[in-house]
Amino acid sequence: MGKFVISCCSTADLSEEHFKERNISYICFHFELDGREYPDDLGKSIPFDEFYQAMQDGAETKTSQINVEEFEQYFEPFLQEGYDILHVTLSSGITGVVNSANLARDFLAERYPERKIYIVDSLGASSGYGLLMDRLGDLRDEGKTIDEIYEWALAHRLNMHHWFFSTDLTFYIKGGRISKTAGFVGGMLNICPLLNMDSQGRLIPRYKIRTKKKVIRTIVDKMEECVQDGTGYSGKCYMSHSACYEDARAVADLVEERFPNLDGKVEINDIGTTIGSHTGPGTVALFFWGEERGE
Repeated sequence: MGKFVISCCSTADLSEEHFKERNISYICFHFELDGREYPDDLGKSIPFDEFYQAMQDGAETKTSQINVEEFEQYFEPFLQEGYDILHVTLSSGITGVVNSANLARDFLAERYPERKIYIVDSLGASSGYGLLMDRLGDLRDEGKTIDEIYEWALAHRLNMHHWFFSTDLTFYIKGGRISKTAGFVGGMLNICPLLNMDSQGRLIPRYKIRTKKKVIRTIVDKMEECVQDGTGYSGKCYMSHSACYEDARAVADLVEERFPNLDGKVEINDIGTTIGSHTGPGTVALFFWGEERGE
């Protein structure tokens, strides 16, 4: 069986320890904080708490995706060492990074015609994208070939469900995901919007829930509605949060209580600086395997 690398972007929002433990390679997005550029390197350049505090204090953020040349420089050493590559990107519904990865693949395929380079659009984000990567690592460890894992990823990526809520609408308004009027009214009424990702990997507002306490219950209700095997669900569950660990922990406690057959405890990660530049602090996200998600 040929040697191959499983790879993703840093926006899968797993810890560096997790990536190393699962032998998953990653390439970093970039972000700017008040005009200074940093790599989105899992909190090494700027700790997550400092990043979100800066946003709360009014710092301006901007993100940039990985370009074609960066992908070429990242992929080529693997190819030179005789490895094939399966790289999974952040959702095309929120970024064009898959296009850069595909162009880099096309250029490198001319120089390394004997190697396989597969690019998969995850149609996911944050630790939901990370949970997909973790499963691909399982398949590799079970002895699946790169071709089998590639086909599995394409066939099952929409089985990964992403649900989000936010208790701070400031940056959703700033980014245009929520109108200023809706944001003002939402703030007055203590509304926490509940969003998910659709079949095209876009982040879609679904419900307007009053009070944090109620949205915490509702997001777990949505998991029960969408998950495989209902409360008998025996897969993994990941979460991510932006500077609101206690809210994430409250959701995780409810999930662990309602789904006693989970594969391990709920894993809680930080929302990284690329995605966090758009959500700001106060976002909690929940990820699990379920029936194929629709529009």
